[in-house]
Amino acid sequence: MSVIISDETLRACGMTEAEFKQEVALLLFQSGKLALGHASKFAQIDKIQFQQLLKEREIPLYSYDIEDFELDLKNLRELGRL
Repeated sequence: MSVIISDETLRACGMTEAEFKQEVALLLFQSGKLALGHASKFAQIDKIQFQQLLKEREIPLYSYDIEDFELDLKNLRELGRL
């Protein structure tokens, strides 16, 4: 599938094609729709550069939610570390 973004839309956004692709990749990564490797490929930059973009935007590289925290606590208790 191909998606065509008109030059008019890019001008309205004030972005180049590369910047637009990076923005879309960041959004898809942040929402959990794309993994790091796929997002960096979509943005047409290497993983290190994509990670730098994430850092600049203060977008976490990893998602750590309450379920993860509770599992960590359970495991630490079972290991006798809590």
